[in-house]
Amino acid sequence: MKKPEFPIHEGDAQPGRSLIERAATRLGPVAAPEPRVRAVEPEEDEIDLRKLWGVIVKRRWTIVLFTLIVLTMVLAASFLMTPIYRASLTLQIDREDIRVVKIEGVAPDESTTGTGLDYYQTQYELLKSRNLAQRVIDQLDLIDKEFGTDRLSLLAQARKWLVDWLPQISRAEQEEPQSEAARREAVITAFLEDLTVAPVRNSRLVKLRFDSPEPELAATILNTLAKAYIDLNLERRFDASAYARNFLQERLQQVKSRLEDSEREMVAFASQQGIVNVDESQNIVTQKLAAINTALAAAEKQRAAAEAAYRQMLGTRGQGLSQVLDSKIIETLKETKAKLEAQYQDNLNTYKPAYPLMVQLRGQIDQIDRQINQEVANIRGAITATYEAARTEETLLRANLNQLKRDVLELQGRSIQFNILRREVDTNRELYNGLLQRYKEIGVAAGVGTNNISVVDEAKAPIWPYQPNLQLNALLALMVGLLGGIGLAFLLEHHDTTFKQVDEVEKLLGLPVLGLIPLIRRQGSDKRPIAIAGHDDPRSAFAESYRSLRTALEFSTSSGVPRLLTVTSATTGEGKSTTVVSLAIQFAQAGKRVLLVDADLRKPSLHRILGLDNDMGLTHLLAGDQTRSVNIAKPTHLPNLFVIPSGPLPPNPAELLSGSKMLDLLMLSTEKFDQVLVDSPPVVGLADALILGNYCDGTLLSVEMGNTPRDHVREACKRLRGARVHLIGVLLTKLQARHGAYGYYHYYDSSNYGGVTTAAAKKQND
Repeated sequence: MKKPEFPIHEGDAQPGRSLIERAATRLGPVAAPEPRVRAVEPEEDEIDLRKLWGVIVKRRWTIVLFTLIVLTMVLAASFLMTPIYRASLTLQIDREDIRVVKIEGVAPDESTTGTGLDYYQTQYELLKSRNLAQRVIDQLDLIDKEFGTDRLSLLAQARKWLVDWLPQISRAEQEEPQSEAARREAVITAFLEDLTVAPVRNSRLVKLRFDSPEPELAATILNTLAKAYIDLNLERRFDASAYARNFLQERLQQVKSRLEDSEREMVAFASQQGIVNVDESQNIVTQKLAAINTALAAAEKQRAAAEAAYRQMLGTRGQGLSQVLDSKIIETLKETKAKLEAQYQDNLNTYKPAYPLMVQLRGQIDQIDRQINQEVANIRGAITATYEAARTEETLLRANLNQLKRDVLELQGRSIQFNILRREVDTNRELYNGLLQRYKEIGVAAGVGTNNISVVDEAKAPIWPYQPNLQLNALLALMVGLLGGIGLAFLLEHHDTTFKQVDEVEKLLGLPVLGLIPLIRRQGSDKRPIAIAGHDDPRSAFAESYRSLRTALEFSTSSGVPRLLTVTSATTGEGKSTTVVSLAIQFAQAGKRVLLVDADLRKPSLHRILGLDNDMGLTHLLAGDQTRSVNIAKPTHLPNLFVIPSGPLPPNPAELLSGSKMLDLLMLSTEKFDQVLVDSPPVVGLADALILGNYCDGTLLSVEMGNTPRDHVREACKRLRGARVHLIGVLLTKLQARHGAYGYYHYYDSSNYGGVTTAAAKKQND
């Protein structure tokens, strides 16, 4: 193939014209395109599960590593821990014990006083009391056995190992041995920490658990604790009964002496004052007063009735008295008189009044009248006599009543002290009888040795350790590790300032994404550059992605692909050189004559990718070495592809690139080739990319997905736009499946197309 010649002379450089004027003559007026500003869509409140899953997949190795670290630490700690055995014992606690006799004891009856909750809570606290623990410790001699010192936590063990490892300064500075009281308190505290009281819900059962490195000791402690608790309950009852009996016995002696003294004083006073009691409630004078008072009431009633009859008699003349009208004798006499008068009237029609028979009848009538009048006089006399007798009786009874009242008042005055003495006797007698009865009841109740606490299941030595539970610890460690790893992954993702989604690039930069280049990994024996490997395998996802980029460039401008195109990046290592070569290969395969210009005069790489020497190149032409710049373009082993390597590295790349010779070279190249691609240095910190961008029709910005910080890319775009560089779009390189950016290249995997495979890798050759 014939090499194209570039007869560049000094006259062709058109001296006297500035760089901008020459660029304007060649390219026409270049206006910095307005960035495409997209309306920022409001953030949705809904959680995007695909993004969350993408973060987890992306940071999966972080999650796995964190989980393994946690799991390893927990398992190591579990194996280093002293195995702990847990013994269990079941008690039944009733609110009242068996009643052999129905006699109330000294201890309060829990079945009638209080609630069940406070009673059982009291029993639980008694089981955890220091007094009961001290009893068990003394019975089993746990202080001499150094109870609790053989089981230390990991922190305490590490501290002990550290103290033992550190050199001791002197004996005087060592800790003094603990006193006996301190050792006892430490053992009691350790004992109570190992004891667990767990009531069984909705029952009268309670489970006691004890943890110890020695299984036999744990069972022995629980059995001893249950026995000591039952004994303590019985002792509390017996002590209460014994104290009550002693107290009642002393009080009985005192009350008995007081009762005898009060009875003697009452009898002596009654004899001295002449007070005779019929019973304990009344005396003779009081009885007589009550009888006379009753008789006086009856006499007053009789006198009132007699007086009423008497006054009626005085106000009534003749036979109008009720007693007269009610008299049977008078009524009989009146009937006889009526019969005689009737007979007299009948005979008067026959006889004259002087007739003897008539005179006899008249005499009989008069005789009956005299009898009636005599009977009426008798009745009136009887009424008068009854009234007088009733009044006299009332007067006598009233006089007797007044006398008895005076006697009663006198007796009451003399009985004041007697009543006081009698009440004292009654009180002492009642108190003595009550104390004596209670003393006998307590004696009977104390002799009945019943208990309301019983052991349901005794403790037995456990076979398997309770702690550490390797399965549970491993499961918890796995869960904590996964949750912590996921949290760490989201934390790292939150602090990751690189691009993770394609839409983030478009929103932030205002530029379209023209291509997505997957991250590939070469086979271990394959030493070919990635761009060449993609060319050798045209059906790979790598080659397909650059063909897609070539197609996108066709539609990037109204005139198609910019004929003079430069590729740059924000920083190094973002795959711009690989992109330039791969894109040139795609244009060459499409039948175009393509020229590659390695304008990266700081870190050139095109000659290495294409296997060419770099003895002569762009720097010779820009430096003015005409003897070596005639045939500067070198053909490659790929058809239609020519390269101008960088040549030796100059000390002042920016000055060389800003000269007129670089512009003349590019203008001449567009006349000789269908497509000219320029490999530009990175933008950040350098001016080379800005100079080359002004020379070319368009600039393609290469961004490494998931590695380049956003600020760097944004700063690069700002500098390029400030230099009026025509940015046509962004190319995302080294895209991994975990980034979740569309994932279209999964269709072109190694199962369908041989050669290059898509996978995670750290770097590509620039």
